[in-house]
Amino acid sequence: MTVIVRELRRGTRADLAGFARVRKLVLPFMLFTPESVRYDLDHAHPASRYRPLVAEEDGEVIGTAQVGLVHDSPQPGQGYVNVYVHPGRTRRGAGSLLVRTAEEYLGEAGATRLFSWVLDKPADRAFAERHGYTASRSAHFLRLDLAHGTLPPLREPPPGVELRTGADFAGDPRPLFELDAETLADEPSDVQQEFTDYEVWLDETWRHPLFSPGLTSVALVDGRPAAFSAARTDGGTGYGTVMTGTARAFRGRGLAKLAKNHSLHRARAAGCTEAFTGNDAGNEPMLAINRWFGYEICATEVRHVRELG
Repeated sequence: MTVIVRELRRGTRADLAGFARVRKLVLPFMLFTPESVRYDLDHAHPASRYRPLVAEEDGEVIGTAQVGLVHDSPQPGQGYVNVYVHPGRTRRGAGSLLVRTAEEYLGEAGATRLFSWVLDKPADRAFAERHGYTASRSAHFLRLDLAHGTLPPLREPPPGVELRTGADFAGDPRPLFELDAETLADEPSDVQQEFTDYEVWLDETWRHPLFSPGLTSVALVDGRPAAFSAARTDGGTGYGTVMTGTARAFRGRGLAKLAKNHSLHRARAAGCTEAFTGNDAGNEPMLAINRWFGYEICATEVRHVRELG
């Protein structure tokens, strides 16, 4: 049995489904569908040089890699390679072959520093270290049981505050782009990113097939978007919040908690049974909010870094 590594074939349903299946097996707390895998590939920014790879054995996709450049960072030369192998198909050399192929490609694309998310498990961390990667900051995945858990009761917004959904901004989502860009700039990370291109944001966020405008909640203060909780769904019972934040001028008023509670209640009413989110391990304010809702940490990943050349 021989393992080969090649590019994902965007027009092949088996490749798209295999890529999504492996990611879902390794990361059950993240939302993936074959359609979202295809969309990410078709709408990747040209400067990202995005190139998803698959490891194949006897016609079966047993490993995947997300490979590209961090095009929206003001620091040039930063790349990423996130490798995941089917839990029942490890120790076949697929992971190492994916890493080697990705590094060669990124080196040729001009990357000088590579970042990789690695699950906080002894075998995964040892694998990263063997390939020259050094541990950096960590982040948590969190899960909330929407089917059986108890959400905080909905409350009336304070005077001057109004709750809306993302769908209310379908005609002009730019105010949500501006709010998302401001909150992203304050996210703790060792890879600085910026939202500066509205059209790119529309493609990568607003029009993404997993994004749910109807379950996204926005708190307005005197008519201005001040806080939001952006939601994704997998078309089934899975729901995730990919960003919850507040504009700097309105922080400390509980608006993010208000918006997220509104979104969670709507998600449960829509039939979602599991809620997922992720937080940097150092983002204690957001971790505290999620603990208040009843979220529990279900896994941790550690960012690893390698210098090329």
